[in-house]
Amino acid sequence: MSDMNREWTSWVAALICGTGVTVILLNWLGHQKVQKKIQRARARRDAGLSQAQQTVQEFKEKNPGLDLSPIVDLPLAELTKQIRAGSLQPDAVLHAYMDKALEVNRKLNCSTDVLMESVKQLSDIESHRDGLLYGVPISVKDNIACKGHDSTCGVLCKLDDPAVMDSVVVTVLKRQGAIPFIKTNVPQGLLNYECGNPIYGMTVNPCNLKKTCGGSSGGEGALIGGGGSILGLGTDIGGSVRIPASFCGICGFKPTSNRISLRGANSCVKGIKSVMSSIGPMARDVESLALCMRALLCEDMFTLDPTVPPLPFNQQLYENTDRLRIGYYENDGYLQPSPSMARALQETKKLLEQAGHTLVPFKPPEMYTTMHEYIVKGAVADGAATLLSQLKGSPVDPSVQSQIMPYSLPRFVKKILCIILKPIYPRVAAVLDAIHGVNSVAELWKQHHAVENYIHRVIAEWKELELDVLLCPMLGPAYNLNYCGKLTSALSYTILYNLLNFPVGAVPVTTVTAEDEAKLSHYRGNFGDIWDKLFVKAVRGGVGLPVAVQCVSLPWQDELCLRFMRETSGAHFL
Repeated sequence: MSDMNREWTSWVAALICGTGVTVILLNWLGHQKVQKKIQRARARRDAGLSQAQQTVQEFKEKNPGLDLSPIVDLPLAELTKQIRAGSLQPDAVLHAYMDKALEVNRKLNCSTDVLMESVKQLSDIESHRDGLLYGVPISVKDNIACKGHDSTCGVLCKLDDPAVMDSVVVTVLKRQGAIPFIKTNVPQGLLNYECGNPIYGMTVNPCNLKKTCGGSSGGEGALIGGGGSILGLGTDIGGSVRIPASFCGICGFKPTSNRISLRGANSCVKGIKSVMSSIGPMARDVESLALCMRALLCEDMFTLDPTVPPLPFNQQLYENTDRLRIGYYENDGYLQPSPSMARALQETKKLLEQAGHTLVPFKPPEMYTTMHEYIVKGAVADGAATLLSQLKGSPVDPSVQSQIMPYSLPRFVKKILCIILKPIYPRVAAVLDAIHGVNSVAELWKQHHAVENYIHRVIAEWKELELDVLLCPMLGPAYNLNYCGKLTSALSYTILYNLLNFPVGAVPVTTVTAEDEAKLSHYRGNFGDIWDKLFVKAVRGGVGLPVAVQCVSLPWQDELCLRFMRETSGAHFL
């Protein structure tokens, strides 16, 4: 009997050891497979960059007397004027921007793919001479489809899956004479406002390499802010156009959702209805944003995507000069603005008043409930299961680890943590409770109904005050690296307008001063909790960095919003 026991014990021990070795081997093989996939993607990108460098060099050798550097300094309005007049040729403009983009990418790591077919597009460019963007090179965020290229969203499972056709926006802009020439980097999974992923690495800020460029349209913000693109397309579901614009010192516009077609815009979490996504332009100035919107809002887009309301750009509304009745708020009650955010708002308010506009106090209602019950619970209604499924089998980038970790916790652990944290950090506990998501379809419908009621409540309060537009703070300045994933709480100023589906834009108006920096020592926040303390650490060391404000209008009044952005920018730079 003892011999049989020993044999049985030996057999079990061998089985356990064998199983352990097999698991280790399978994990190692899986890791190797992942690393090879990443290496192939990086090799493709590097080959494209090398090919672009060679193409630029060959162009310079064929045109030895041509100085490309002044081209990239021209504003978009002047660039289009010179191209149309024939004093600049589209091939020179494209190669000038390709050269500059390569230089910026070496410094900031903002590109995921160079679209070398852009050079071939030159052969057909004269057929689009009447287009509003004739001969203008443009950059495109990674997740917006360009035929033959991946739209990775920063996740491995979307690699090696090139788009079979251009997105609607890329198709329309090509017909308007634009030349898409580069795709830009994004955070892993897109639902983060830093700009790092395991495939292409971290993109940094053109104003300070130790700071983040923002996200998720961070590669666009960095490339345009660094001078490597004059006009780009991003997407925005929580501030993803506006935050990189703010952090990098450029302008960004989030239109009313579905004013611009989303067909061909990839995502890791499709189907979210509480917090709406939009495709929007990013550029150095507001006039460039308006030109891009004018180019997009045309018959081609309405035909390619009949779900988009056929509303052409209202130039008369954009050019209107009537005095405005402007609502404003300095603190939403959820995130106390940084000293530079507060000063930017106060100075802008004063300048607008001096310009003859009327400023009226306004505050969005119930931000505490709105952030937790409507925004967070709506964005992760499935308990973040869909997002986590997209990250399965992939390394998690350090910039998103702090954000992803709570999503991964078992439900009962989240509940226990909520109970423990509620007396100490009630806001943290409320977010942990919200990321459970909803329990049923009936509860989801109830949540959607609550959001609808909230939207109508805000509009009613807006109408009662007879407001035309709204001025509010914009998150800033740019954070130190690896803080965004720890501070999703700081999105209240931006993500509110995705919930409301109001058009909104970010306009840079000032830079951080030494006095702003010194005032951080007295910052306590609205709650004095761990997130308020982290926010101070995130924005420290920001002297000289750009600071923006947000300009908002009611849904479908995108041209009025752009007009207000132009007015705000002009008030500061007269």
